[in-house]
This record gives sequence, structure tokens and C-alpha cells, in this order.
Amino acid sequence: MKFKNILLLFFLLSLCANGVVAQTTLLPKQINSNLAGIIYKSEWAVDVRLHTNGAALALNLGKIKTYYKTSYYHFELGYLKDPRERKQTKPVVGLRQSAGSYVFGKQNSVFVLRGGYGVKRYLSEKEKRKGLAIGWNYEIGPSIALLKPYYLDLSYEYEGQNGVIYEIRSERYSEENAETFLNDIKIFGSSGFFNGFNELGVVPGLQGKLGLHFAMGAFDKYVKAFEVGMMFDAYIKKIPIMVETENVSNKPYFVNLYLNLHFGKRSN
Repeated sequence: MKFKNILLLFFLLSLCANGVVAQTTLLPKQINSNLAGIIYKSEWAVDVRLHTNGAALALNLGKIKTYYKTSYYHFELGYLKDPRERKQTKPVVGLRQSAGSYVFGKQNSVFVLRGGYGVKRYLSEKEKRKGLAIGWNYEIGPSIALLKPYYLDLSYEYEGQNGVIYEIRSERYSEENAETFLNDIKIFGSSGFFNGFNELGVVPGLQGKLGLHFAMGAFDKYVKAFEVGMMFDAYIKKIPIMVETENVSNKPYFVNLYLNLHFGKRSN
């Protein structure tokens, strides 16, 4: 009789143990709160870009389609220079008791308006709130070169009633003053940044970018990222940055390496 009671007790304990195990197995999997985040639908970011022949400021308006893909519209104002540009400074005496700086042989300063449509793709899912998401992006769109004539202060001399008279004139390059404009002795310096803005020329073209994108804190509300890559601008004709001579010629295209910093905000 005692043996049967022991077996019954053992059977009841087994049923209780199985029930506890079953309850433990059926509990839902706990969610790791460190991986939770807001699903954002859009973002905007300001770009600060340095490239091998200039710089630019831009605005991106993006739509976050999936964890892996964001499309965006790009609006940019930049500055483009010729790699042969060399600023010179020399002491000036006589008519001007100061040092004048200028770029010898420069004909135009070039500002660039760029627009485009781009796509940013990540190589892996953005899994951690504070992680680094790595991806790549491409962009293409119009590019408009704004040519601002480059003015120099040039020295002229001519005979007067009381002897030789010296005069400084602020002039842009032309065929008529080419001999003086390209004569280092006659140059007193540049006329200043704002000279020539009322004489802008316009040359349309095409631009594109291809880069590697590194986003910090992919689930964060604020955009913090940087990008490295290659960019190009191609125009319908040569961009006359320098005065063309036998040894100097201009070109209608520019290829540059760039470093880009992104700062902005995401929203849902």
C-alpha cells in the first residue's frame, strides 16, 4: 500500500513539472528594447562638401522607402576652379603703397548650380540605434555654370602736359587689353570679389556623383553622416576659366574626388 502511494506521488509531481515546462516554453519571446526605434519616413540634410577643385553647400530632401533604400532630391551651390590657378602676391609701390594679390591668367570665376535626383542604398540592415550603417549612393541631374568675369587692376601710362601720367584701371580680359592683362609688370592686383557680378554668363550642363556613404546612429532623429566619392560636371562648351594661349587650354568637363559631411533631421 505504501509503495502504491509513492508511485502516485511521483506521478503527480511529474505532471506538475511538465506543466511548468510547458508554461515556460509558451511564453512570448522578450523584445530587446535596445533594438527598438522609430520608423522614419523622410529626412532632410545639409551638405558641406570639399572637392579637389572647389567646395559646395547643398540641401537634400529625402524619402525613406525601406531600411535599405532612401531616394532624395539635391539642390547645390558650389565654386569651381582650375587646378592651374595660382594666387600671387607682390609688393606694389608708387600708385598703391600695398601688396596686391591676384591669379595670373585667370579670365572667369565659376560658380555652379547643381540639382539632381539620387538614391542611397545600405549594404546591411541598420540593426543598432548607435551603429554605423555603410552604403553607397548615386546621383545625376543638371549643372549650370555661372561665369563671373575676373577683374584686374591694370597700370596704364601715357604722356601728359607735365610728363608721364600713370593710371590704374579695373578691367576684365578682352582681346584689346590682352597684352596688358597678361603682363605681370602691369598688374597691381585683383579688383575685388564683387566686381563682375552684373556680367554673369551661363553655360548649361550635366552633373553626377558616385560615393560611399557612412551613417552614424541610423535610427537617430538627427542625421550625422559622411561620404567620399567621385563627381563630374560636363558642359555644352568649354568653360573659360583661364585665358587660352599656346600652352593653356580650357575644357568642358571636370572630374573631382570629394568629401561630404551631412547634418540634418529625420521625421515620420
